Amino acid sequence: MDYGSRKMPGSYVLDAFAFMAFFNREPAEPQVQAILEDPASTIHVGIVNVGEVYYALIRRRGVAAADEAVDSIFAFPTIKVMPATWQRVRAAAQIKSRGGLSYADSFVAALAQELAIPVVTGDPEFTPLKRQGLIQVVWLRRR
Repeated sequence: MDYGSRKMPGSYVLDAFAFMAFFNREPAEPQVQAILEDPASTIHVGIVNVGEVYYALIRRRGVAAADEAVDSIFAFPTIKVMPATWQRVRAAAQIKSRGGLSYADSFVAALAQELAIPVVTGDPEFTPLKRQGLIQVVWLRRR
């Protein structure tokens, strides 16, 4: 299935940008929806990033809407929520120490590196890591 300008591999990491685009019906929503609904896909998301989505949705829509949205993340059949193991916390902290990424986004990058799969995002903060060859990125529409 084509998710924009290139074919997606079967597994990848979605960041908070992708989930917020989906839940807020932003320009990248159709791309994210296609990924979520592809039965051949496996989406990995770290629990720290689920927390980031939850926090952002509370601020924008309130607790009840945030609870409903996050419940859908846990219930979606193609999504695997990954724990914050010490190995991941350590890797995320090392990525964060280089600068340029938020702490939550550092968890996204660490998970993508660990699993050797791309990040699906529209967040330009990931550009330096992509340029350095540290992660693969599939870009979502921003506008």
